[in-house]
Amino acid sequence: MPAGRSVSMPTTSSAQGLGSVVLCQQFDQTIPVLMAEALEVVRSGGILEEGSSCSPVEQDESRYKGYTKSRSLLLPWGTPGPCCWWQCSAAGSRRMGISYEGSVTYVALRIDPQYPQRWAGALNCAGKLPALSTTFLSSRHQCSDNSAAEWQPANSIGATFVEWFVPITPLRAADMPQTFSIYQKALRSRLTSLLLFALQRLANAAEKFQKAHHWQDNIQEEDIEYYDSKADTEYDDPDGEEIEREKSNSLKLEFTDDANFKTKVNYSYAAVQIPTDIYKGSTVILNELNWTQALEDVFIENRKEDPSLLWQVFGSATGVTRYYPATPWRAPNKIDLYDVRRRPWYIQGASSPKDMVIIVDVSGSVSGLTLKLMKTSVYEMLDTLSDDDYVNVASFNEKAKPVSCFKHLVQANIRNKKVFKEDVQGMVAKGTTDYKAGFEYAFDQLQNSNITRANCNKMIMMFTDGGEDRVQDVFEKYNWPNKTVRVFTFSVGQHNYDVTPLQWMACANKGYYFEIPSIGAIRINTQEYLDVLGRPMVLAGNRAKQVQWTNVYQDALGLGLVVTGTLPVFNLTEDSSDRKNQLILGVMGIDVALNDIKRLTPRYNLGANGYVFAIDLNGYVLLHPNLQPQIINFREPVTLDFLDAELEDENKEEIRRSMIDGNDGQRFIKTLIKSLDEQYIDEVFRTYTWAPIKSTNYSLGLVLPPYSTYYIQANLSDQILQVKYFEYLLPNSFESEGHVFIAPREYCKDLDLSDNNTEFLENFIALMEKVTPDSKQCDNFLLHNLILDTGITQQLVERVWKDQDLNTYSLLAVFAATDGGITRVFPNKAAEDWEEEPEPFNASFYRRSLDNKGYIFKPPYRDDGYQGLDLENNTIGILVSTAVELSIGGKTLKPAVVGVKLDLEAWAEKFKVLASNRTDRDQLGARRCDPSTSCEMDCEANNKDLICVLIDDGGFLVLSNQEDHWYQVGKFFSEVDANLMSALYNNSFYTRKESYDFQSICAPEAQSNTGAAPRGVFVPTVADLLNLAWWTSAAAWSLFQQFLYGLTYSSWFQTEEVAGDSMEARETSCIMKQTQYYFSTVNATYNAIIDCGNCSRLFHAQRLANTNLLFVVADKPLCSQCESIKLLQAEVRAPPRDPNQCELVDRPRYRKGPHICFDYNATEDTSDCGRGASFAPSLGVLLSLQLLLLYSSTSRHLLPPAACL
Repeated sequence: MPAGRSVSMPTTSSAQGLGSVVLCQQFDQTIPVLMAEALEVVRSGGILEEGSSCSPVEQDESRYKGYTKSRSLLLPWGTPGPCCWWQCSAAGSRRMGISYEGSVTYVALRIDPQYPQRWAGALNCAGKLPALSTTFLSSRHQCSDNSAAEWQPANSIGATFVEWFVPITPLRAADMPQTFSIYQKALRSRLTSLLLFALQRLANAAEKFQKAHHWQDNIQEEDIEYYDSKADTEYDDPDGEEIEREKSNSLKLEFTDDANFKTKVNYSYAAVQIPTDIYKGSTVILNELNWTQALEDVFIENRKEDPSLLWQVFGSATGVTRYYPATPWRAPNKIDLYDVRRRPWYIQGASSPKDMVIIVDVSGSVSGLTLKLMKTSVYEMLDTLSDDDYVNVASFNEKAKPVSCFKHLVQANIRNKKVFKEDVQGMVAKGTTDYKAGFEYAFDQLQNSNITRANCNKMIMMFTDGGEDRVQDVFEKYNWPNKTVRVFTFSVGQHNYDVTPLQWMACANKGYYFEIPSIGAIRINTQEYLDVLGRPMVLAGNRAKQVQWTNVYQDALGLGLVVTGTLPVFNLTEDSSDRKNQLILGVMGIDVALNDIKRLTPRYNLGANGYVFAIDLNGYVLLHPNLQPQIINFREPVTLDFLDAELEDENKEEIRRSMIDGNDGQRFIKTLIKSLDEQYIDEVFRTYTWAPIKSTNYSLGLVLPPYSTYYIQANLSDQILQVKYFEYLLPNSFESEGHVFIAPREYCKDLDLSDNNTEFLENFIALMEKVTPDSKQCDNFLLHNLILDTGITQQLVERVWKDQDLNTYSLLAVFAATDGGITRVFPNKAAEDWEEEPEPFNASFYRRSLDNKGYIFKPPYRDDGYQGLDLENNTIGILVSTAVELSIGGKTLKPAVVGVKLDLEAWAEKFKVLASNRTDRDQLGARRCDPSTSCEMDCEANNKDLICVLIDDGGFLVLSNQEDHWYQVGKFFSEVDANLMSALYNNSFYTRKESYDFQSICAPEAQSNTGAAPRGVFVPTVADLLNLAWWTSAAAWSLFQQFLYGLTYSSWFQTEEVAGDSMEARETSCIMKQTQYYFSTVNATYNAIIDCGNCSRLFHAQRLANTNLLFVVADKPLCSQCESIKLLQAEVRAPPRDPNQCELVDRPRYRKGPHICFDYNATEDTSDCGRGASFAPSLGVLLSLQLLLLYSSTSRHLLPPAACL
């Protein structure tokens, strides 16, 4: 028999002392017998029943005569036996180790529970891991017989802080909850006072100017003076060449940089933006420009009264946008498709919420181009809906069925609309048309009262190529005589059907009839239904003039994230019969930047883990530290739910509901939070306080940990002391006092910020030489605390750190970081490798140390692709930190975090020695480990057989006795040993938390180019081109509009299978799936077998007290047949339909829509209910553009996708 492999396990025995067993090295006839007995034990459960006992087997020395010993097998059982046998401890535990043809089988798993506990205690003892000097982190160690330890809190550093805080300055601990109302009032003032007055003034002025305006039929472009914001904008064509700009009579303006708008502006003029697909020389547009010009004086007057106002905008129902102050348009390099009527703020302000059912005719007659027009029309229709609306989409022929998994109306949020858009593309034309099936389905959807819905503006949108049935019986049954549901009909495509039935349906149900003969008619005709919905609002007059606040969205002019206060503007003119006009003129809006709102709320006096947040009636966050969308220039609003911004639980659901209901309250809860680097999960305590912001749709919340209820406010009135402490910020003191990183905060108005901390410190010092900390242009709270912490950390260096030899303890650095914004790293040279954030509040180690007791170990994070560094030429450090806890006047605070940086290479060697019975490695020498040496706890002598590791609470490797692991420190442990990590997870040492990041961006998925022609585009034949009649036909005009639409929608010119190579790779918004692991409630020792037949492995695991570490000892894997599925921790792109929206809509989150609905007025005139196509194509234009279409369709280069703004 081949030599059996010895496997060593450190152990303690309960009564019979430590022992060892020797494996057989030669074959003997007794081995099969023992193997059979072992297997019998396995079949019977592998563990003796409770209360049973075993007696030592009588050993016959003669049976083992002539056998030689192999290396020691260290196992937790009784007196050593000569070979391959079982033995029992006094506790009744039983285990067998058998070597047979190179394999090892373990039986009976119960092991003395004292073993791992005492082992872990040894690690905690002074002189063992982490053997840090008491003067650095720990004030007292207690060890007895080198077998147990008690780790005490870091009182020495805390005492130093208290000693130097109290004599220097009086402290004022301010009660944060009592000041909550101050910030609530400040936010209310910013959103409601002058801004609302400015909006009302603008809306009233616009209505007055339009009513007084005299329509001019013969108005010319030369008659109007205005600044065309796109006149100075340069565009590039798809091949990168500059496109020649059309001639313009725009005013020539000069612009100056403005910090508030983050761009160049001119405060003397307003700017005009007209969508690309609208002819700016038309009579309608020129008259619109004429009367809106008078708004400039009102814009200027508003700014004089409130200089803090940002963009003031009037979005007209004709598509014209006039905004103030003037600035050149920020357009993409491609086609500019901005249309104000499709912006989130305009949609929310132009009508009341909607319940919409879209039904699409998919009978056989609509195949081909007509079906594609319908799909795109639905796509566009969905983009006119906001989060206040509800929608469902169904297709019908003989029967009606939903196009998606949604069986009822669902909220028209981004995620649900995305599902609709994807599923609409799968519609297939077949069968015959039955309007009755489609309308009955739609009415049933709208009558379902068992679901959440808008309960306002009920409507049906039907897309069809035509038909003869008027389905009057359906309308009589479901909608007449009250006509509570409006019906809008759309005749799609080029056909010869009689459209009279479609017109009748719309006119008989207070709706409107539209024609979409080709692509160019889609955008305009899928949004003009808003004019019909606006009729009741206009007729309601002042009752409907209520300011609405939008969701967060990206400003098109580069202001960043904003919310907009909107007010509708009505047409007040009357006809010859003195009947009121029913048309909405547009929407007035004023932006408020989120950064401005943040400045009104507290930040630094809340501590690193305290924050303010605000949500709207949908539960979407207006303010939250986790509101960080990564994509820009998109049309959709930024809709991050409060429960997606945080880790959801029942307490937070109840808090969210209470805030939406407009209540105030306070709750102390235990909850889970993600670390700032999103690698860890911590269980923490938080106090949530909330109250509504009156006169708005928002509710404000404050979150504080227990240690942040009070904060330190320094008062350095002694100017001599100010100067003394300030000197410790000067770089010439760094060599002796350690390097100082200063948090890049806005200490003074004139302070130039910089991402380079050295440069920022220089700017700060230069400014402090000109002003004093008490200057009115500076934040005295920030400055006083900063200077105080500078002095205290310098005294820490002088009194403690300088007296220690860091090399003795294998430390690369010691450091202290404070709430005041100081991070001092000693010695100065250690700052060269310091990779942590200079802002302590943005440093993961800082925030985690505050929330966790004891010592937090943080290895450098390595992803699964990390290859490792050469340790001979590179130094890798492991951060160990702990919070400083103070008690002042009975109030608990944590104003700082202190710690050390361990030298990985030195501590990896140290760890192997610490994980043994020896404390002095030099005494080991070449001493052999055998049963007489008592080295059963030696992870170094047995490192060929044992894996000894320290893993942190996130599952990342911190230290190992295996040299080949040193390069993997900081990796998720499943990347190092997937089998063992799975066992730890399966045995409940770790719990997994999965969540989704809805704010990510992803590169587009790679696509090949196997297709040849654009899909769905008709390419004329040579015969068509030679036929003059064809050039004047509807088909030619349709192709022209196909070309225009292709510029807008990249998918129109993409091949059916794939996209072309020349398509630009653009980052797009996507959902990322995150998985974090964290310690479960298991604190005791645990012993288990990773069962895999002859490849089984035994492991022991034990939490180390007062740390975030798990100590694990395990057999090295004997073979690879039983490798476990690797646990994933890295963030990955969520698969399609993950999370499953189909399931989520069946349990929708609580929300409230606007409380007023304007969808009915008895005086509404519904006689204007439809029209046909209005395009009159020009032969010359058609000819030139058709040639361009032919070129684009036959070229190997497809048109690039248009950017969205």
